[in-house]
Amino acid sequence: MTRFAVLPLLFLCAETGEGGGSESPATQADKDAQAILAVERAAFERWAKGDLEGFLEASDPEVDYFDPFLETRLVGLPALRALYSKMQGKVQVDRWEMINPRVMVSGDMGVLTFNFASHTKGQTVRWNTTEVYRRKNGQWKIVHTHWALTKPELLKPFDLDF
Repeated sequence: MTRFAVLPLLFLCAETGEGGGSESPATQADKDAQAILAVERAAFERWAKGDLEGFLEASDPEVDYFDPFLETRLVGLPALRALYSKMQGKVQVDRWEMINPRVMVSGDMGVLTFNFASHTKGQTVRWNTTEVYRRKNGQWKIVHTHWALTKPELLKPFDLDF
């Protein structure tokens, strides 16, 4: 049976089920979700000060990356490192928020989704974000990142009113 941990903001809730052993699967899923959130938050703390190495260190060599300012997906840590090298030291954020984080864990894979807001010099930019983590050699690493602006200034497809 697959176990999922869901972590909305400060409330932790996990699916429970039958199982044996000294530690229930839900407890392990909770620990895994907490570990993924800790990696993400630590990387953001560094990012907010202009240090993008936190996210590079958190990323798997096979990482792929989608960004609304890029026309194509980046594949692999060297490509992500090249992108981030252009921004290193240039990011300065007064305050950031990870809003409604949700972590779903199944085995050695975890999916973190959240809304993100960065506040700089009186301006706020809001994002929808997905990070897919894989546990390898006991460490959670990002294997997929997808950033999307919540309200792009572009014309909405088919002029739909969302």
